Amino acid sequence: MTSTADIIATITDDLRRIFQVVNGHSKRAMRETGLTGPQLWAIKVIAGHGPLRVSDLAQRLYLHNATVVGILDRLEAQELVQRVRSQEDRRVVMVSLTAQGKELVTRAPEVAQGLLVAGLENIPRDRLETITEGLRLMVEILDAQHLPPQLLLSSEVNRTGKAVTRRSRKTGE
Repeated sequence: MTSTADIIATITDDLRRIFQVVNGHSKRAMRETGLTGPQLWAIKVIAGHGPLRVSDLAQRLYLHNATVVGILDRLEAQELVQRVRSQEDRRVVMVSLTAQGKELVTRAPEVAQGLLVAGLENIPRDRLETITEGLRLMVEILDAQHLPPQLLLSSEVNRTGKAVTRRSRKTGE
């Protein structure tokens, strides 16, 4: 039987590994592209699925529309993305990569957030619930439940505090 001390050591070591990987990916993204992890992740999602409606991009990133709009503002200022209002429905805004954005994606490294989300999307729901319970408990231990959910190694905050839900393609939930 594993001792409590061994379990705690494993948890803290695994957290260190997670932070190490996220930090490494973020620093590499900034060094190679000049973009934060969330900005690069948005560009990669647009490249893979675009052009996209802003709301669809937010769902794919598991972020709120307001958070994504802030990311897109910075990407648009760098001329990496463009937003175009639909002629059929003026409420709909489509986002696509510019030529400069497409070129950047071809040389961009992987993004930790994208790897994490892709992995989580392949985990059965009951295991996701177990992960959620464990993380919520850690948040409570650190008394961090009042903190806004800042994106990984970025100043961006997911504005309303809960991730946008996305229906699972497999389960329809």
